[in-house]
Amino acid sequence: MTRPIVDIVRDDVTRDNESGKSVRTFIKAVGERVRHARQHKGLSRRAVSELSGVSQRYLAQLESGDGNISIALLYSVARALGHRVDWFVGDDDPLGSETAELVRLVRAANPEQRKQVKDILDEADAGSTRGRRICLIGVRGAGKSTLGARVGDALSIPFVELNSEIESQSGMLVDEVIALYGQEGFRRLERQALERMVSTTDEVIVAVAGGIVSEPEAYEFLLCNFYTIWLKASSEEHMNRVRAQGDHRPMAGNPAAMEELQSILRNREALYAKADRTVDTSKKSVEESLREVLGAIDEMGIRLNEIAWEPAGSTPASSHRNFPREL
Repeated sequence: MTRPIVDIVRDDVTRDNESGKSVRTFIKAVGERVRHARQHKGLSRRAVSELSGVSQRYLAQLESGDGNISIALLYSVARALGHRVDWFVGDDDPLGSETAELVRLVRAANPEQRKQVKDILDEADAGSTRGRRICLIGVRGAGKSTLGARVGDALSIPFVELNSEIESQSGMLVDEVIALYGQEGFRRLERQALERMVSTTDEVIVAVAGGIVSEPEAYEFLLCNFYTIWLKASSEEHMNRVRAQGDHRPMAGNPAAMEELQSILRNREALYAKADRTVDTSKKSVEESLREVLGAIDEMGIRLNEIAWEPAGSTPASSHRNFPREL
């Protein structure tokens, strides 16, 4: 049914009246802040008038809440009083707001102090999206599989090799996926596996392939949704550990393999360094490295609880046994 025209007009008038009240309230608040700022600095209206080029009469109207000040004039008054325009028009009371005080302190801080504050706040905010998901990154041979399994044991949480998850979902070995679909196809499945994990669990420890850091979108997704720990080691230890596992492919028919590995480590170092924590596993036993990883998890303030989630490709924590003494 069509509303009577009188009701429509009445509603319009009501909205106009409410809008007018809001504007008057806003102007009054700005005026009070101008007066407080002037009095705090011990300035007379005449002094502010001379500094800003705004007449004393207009300043009096502004402070009383009667002045409909323009942005240009408010900018001049703000500069004369040593404040930014947002000090006068922000939602928070600049004289009693904790937020306003924090903003003031951050603006006065040096770059290093600002970075420390940002890191703390970023880490606190990240907790809402990361849940209790932990990811181990690093070049092959750093100890991701061994330490991931041991951390799963220690904390009673599922440990997942992302490559195993990809194989389970695709029905093919990783080498077959790459041969059939190429690196681009593999990276697409890798990203999908991560997204499934994020959507289905809040608590897991996962080991990912070292090359994921070279895929900007996938790596950014990882950093935003997982607490990350970079497991690093020297190039010699990376190579020796891979060979100790019985895999001689990195060296087979490739005398420059060590040089290539060193190049990979150099090129990825800045990317790996974006991780929340770094644990150097060089010349350390599994137990020593395990303690450091658990310490890093504790430092990040992650509170873990045992859950029953079992993703495809995961290995129950209780089944991990007989690990080598050295990574």
